[in-house]
Amino acid sequence: MLFSSPPWESAVYWSLDLETGGLDARRDAILAVGMLPVREGHLRLGEAYRTLVRPEHGKAVSPRSVQAHQLVAGDTRGAPPLAEVLPELERRLRGAVLLVHHAPIELGFLKRAFRAAGLRWPGPPVVDTVKLLLRLDARERRSFPELPADPPVLNLSAARRRLGLPDYQAHDALTDAVATAELFLVLREALGARRLRELT
Repeated sequence: MLFSSPPWESAVYWSLDLETGGLDARRDAILAVGMLPVREGHLRLGEAYRTLVRPEHGKAVSPRSVQAHQLVAGDTRGAPPLAEVLPELERRLRGAVLLVHHAPIELGFLKRAFRAAGLRWPGPPVVDTVKLLLRLDARERRSFPELPADPPVLNLSAARRRLGLPDYQAHDALTDAVATAELFLVLREALGARRLRELT
């Protein structure tokens, strides 16, 4: 018998995006956090949370990442340190579902940050829009085997465009969190998921 799972719309999802100094959670800094909830299938922009983060001493910010997010040292100098930001994240994630685009990267940074701050990772269920894109691609290939064997489109902006969503300026933490939440709602509908277990 399948384990019980709540209807998908009964869960609260916190869409989260990080802007970082690179892709290596061991050495690169978290520079910005953006979050907003999806409640009963609706984005709640009025409850959005965004903050810059002052990089921890010794954490790197690569020139390539600066080209992407345009955050330089002067932007984050007066921002709160990560140790002050993490309790805000934990409070929002408690009892909720974490919604991200490309979970291994975001989770790598988050878990390492919580551990370094001596905080317990809240361990929320995770919905990854990249996994949902892969599921949708697999379904389409089963239904239409004559489709070319091109790799699935997994880039956030490109995937949104393919599914008819508008373009946003990429590499702003809150904007990317909004973009991820919108993509999630479209993918949930396309996949016909009715229960949370079908999304995690």
